[in-house]
Amino acid sequence: MTKKCAVITGITGQDGAYLAQLLLGKGYRVIGVVRRSSHYGVATHRLDWLGISDQVEMIDGDLLDLSGLCRIIRDAKPDEVYNLAAQSFVKTSWDQPVLTSQSTGVGVVNMLEAVRLEAPEARFYQASSSEMYGLIQEPMQSETTPFYPRSPYAVAKLMGHWMTVNYRESFGMHASSGILFNHESPLRGLEFVTRKVTDAAARIKLGLADELRMGNTDAKRDWGHAKDYVRAMWMMLQQDVADDYVVATGRTTSVKDLIDIAFSHAGLSPEQYVKLDPAFLRPAEVDVLLGDASKAKKAFGWEAEIGLEEMVREMVDADLARHRQRQA
Repeated sequence: MTKKCAVITGITGQDGAYLAQLLLGKGYRVIGVVRRSSHYGVATHRLDWLGISDQVEMIDGDLLDLSGLCRIIRDAKPDEVYNLAAQSFVKTSWDQPVLTSQSTGVGVVNMLEAVRLEAPEARFYQASSSEMYGLIQEPMQSETTPFYPRSPYAVAKLMGHWMTVNYRESFGMHASSGILFNHESPLRGLEFVTRKVTDAAARIKLGLADELRMGNTDAKRDWGHAKDYVRAMWMMLQQDVADDYVVATGRTTSVKDLIDIAFSHAGLSPEQYVKLDPAFLRPAEVDVLLGDASKAKKAFGWEAEIGLEEMVREMVDADLARHRQRQA
């Protein structure tokens, strides 16, 4: 029996690494598309952390190079394509709006076009984002909630989202979007607030830092674990009909409460170490996000299995282990 083949862009990121692990466990051949870099070992550290680097086929590619993407898809002949690559840090999108628009918006069009031209029967997944809801129009956001993006990143994600819908409706492609709410793990980058918090808790605990400087700690997010969310990605592409699905826990938590969970697990008092700093405030804030994933649950039985507290504790423990290893 021939192995199923999956192509993953953004494979060196948090979601790409966990998705690769999931697909390898299901017997897939996994091909990762990665931008050419002179720092290859740094780029693959998440795959190394999961112990799967030697099981993934890595190939150089760039979302802005349509001809290169066509070659990759033509050679791979994939059954499934997961487009996870993007400039995905919201704060950076104000500093680099053009780059963000290209990689996070136009890049999706290039991927869709490459699949349409070279593997039209392949199933396509687009990583959409809850940031598209922005200034929320409903207390709980579902697939029918109007979008109101509040950052260049969110605007670019919205372009990619609607292009995916358009290719599905225009060309009959099996193209689905997962509107993923915030999802974290020990593999999350240090620039994201959850990992910034857990890493700071670990460093303060080990005497490597004496404070954590934060912006808006009143912002609320619907946080889940990346392992649960990549499972939803795969489940979407197993459906007979492509569609768009919200992936969320249905629980919202403030940044302040997240800090309390992390610092408490490390045996620290946040009041003693957390300092508010206006330098970390966004030009336009998204105050609250809360997702309704009932459509995904009804369609294919998905729901989050790992709770917020368990996830944060796992992240703190992983950061403590990392820093202790460096100290050794």
